[in-house]
Amino acid sequence: MTTVSIPAGWPATEEQARAVQDELRERVVLDEPGPPPGTGRVTGVDVAYDDERDVVVAAAVVLDAVTHEVVAEATAVGRVSFPYVPGLLAFREIPTVMAALDALPCPPGLVVCDGYGLAHPRRFGLASHLGVLTGLPTIGVAKNPFTFSYEEPGVRRGSASPLLAGTDEVGRALRTQDGIKPVFVSVGHRVDLGNACAHTLALTPKYRLPETTRRADSLCRRALRQATS
Repeated sequence: MTTVSIPAGWPATEEQARAVQDELRERVVLDEPGPPPGTGRVTGVDVAYDDERDVVVAAAVVLDAVTHEVVAEATAVGRVSFPYVPGLLAFREIPTVMAALDALPCPPGLVVCDGYGLAHPRRFGLASHLGVLTGLPTIGVAKNPFTFSYEEPGVRRGSASPLLAGTDEVGRALRTQDGIKPVFVSVGHRVDLGNACAHTLALTPKYRLPETTRRADSLCRRALRQATS
């Protein structure tokens, strides 16, 4: 497990963090389709916290995009690098997530974040932030719609409806299993929304959440127990 220090110059206040978001948001690439779904490798990232001990652990798990078998995995542990502020959660997670990605022995391919990209009050969630800093294609697949509205998609797997901020589409509510609550997909960086949804469906053959998220969640929870035992 890689140990991470809070980077020098890391934002310490909400004002500083929002200024970083404003600067980096201009670098998000929204006009590339991204890698074809079901090809190459795809990587899930997730984090787990022990706030009482000021510990955050990140996991990155690389899967074969066809078989969903684990190709590689890595974890990183560090101090919580920013207070809990809605809309600024990436600043708590980015240093350890990037360290976990850097520790992988192979290129990650598309990165799937357990959270948001463009579907964010400032249009710059974790998936976008991570994508800009790494240059990797990224998407966000979230468990809830955050502050956005949507109409319930059809009951069949693959049904989708726009996730809306007013009249602007910032993502999609996507049904990954028949009759099960949808997930909320948004573009992060260097992937279009149609492809982001196709990747999500390719990664959910049996369960509501992508295999990338399920594997990364399990690994980071195990790593947190190890780090705090």
